[in-house]
Amino acid sequence: MTTVVMLDPAMPDRLERIAAFLPAGWNLTTAASRSPEDQLAAISGAQYAITGDVPVTAAMMAAPGLKAVHKWGVGYDGIDLEAARQHGVRVLRTTGSNAVTVAETTLGLILSVNRNLVRGHVGILGGDWLKGSLAPTSMTLSGKTVGIVGMGYIGKALVRLLRGFGCTVIYTKRSPLPATEEAELGIRFAPLAEMLATADVVTLNCELNASTRDMIGRDQLALMKPSAILINAARGGVLDEQALADAIREGRLRGAGIDVFAAEPIQPGNPLLGLERVVLTPHIAAISADSFATSLTRMFGNLQAIETGKAPREIDILV
Repeated sequence: MTTVVMLDPAMPDRLERIAAFLPAGWNLTTAASRSPEDQLAAISGAQYAITGDVPVTAAMMAAPGLKAVHKWGVGYDGIDLEAARQHGVRVLRTTGSNAVTVAETTLGLILSVNRNLVRGHVGILGGDWLKGSLAPTSMTLSGKTVGIVGMGYIGKALVRLLRGFGCTVIYTKRSPLPATEEAELGIRFAPLAEMLATADVVTLNCELNASTRDMIGRDQLALMKPSAILINAARGGVLDEQALADAIREGRLRGAGIDVFAAEPIQPGNPLLGLERVVLTPHIAAISADSFATSLTRMFGNLQAIETGKAPREIDILV
């Protein structure tokens, strides 16, 4: 029997929902925990593995009989691609599948920080009416300059959402888009330093790789306006969390919205915890109940293609 393992531990009810999309005759299991030992035990004997946030290590890629690993989403920084190549394991992702979801969450974080929505909510829960005290740090988004790091599917989806706010959008990435595409989107390329110094809102929507790891640190944050905010819905490794916490605590940055962290789940000692001008969410940007069926159908379709000797969707292939 063909077995698929969910490496992110799933409760029985969630496993049952996922199993409804399995190809006929396939079996679905899940890992007992995120520990390396339980992950190795879970992947052993499975032909296919699906991961959301759990890293797939070289030791896991060496599991006998493993044919493919599928990322639920797009960020593959936690998957050992070289080990996959060495062991002949295919690696896939659902390219572009969560672009709108992440873009909407990014916009939500921008508005939450800019308008002090979470601080006002928490204040009311605690019996405080903070209307007056929140006024000095509440800002509008309309007409502001937004800088986007990365301009893939997510960045482009965010640009389309920002049109309704009349924002000026500048972006940075390794290679600028063609001039025709920039004109169509109404955006302008700028080097990172210029973008950081110019933008009222900086949002990170890029992949984590060798060129983006630790991209935003103390020196880069120092280029930003004290009135600016920073949003990270990319990967925790792109940003120096301690440097960001220091900048906000010292008044060198107005606030931040962070969905991803260097260590997940977030650790008790994370420097961003407890800062009142920071909105933290538990890596939920890519999650959407109404994309559940579409994503599973796509993933199992790719895996079934491999099982039957056919080609999976080309844009989803990493290895």
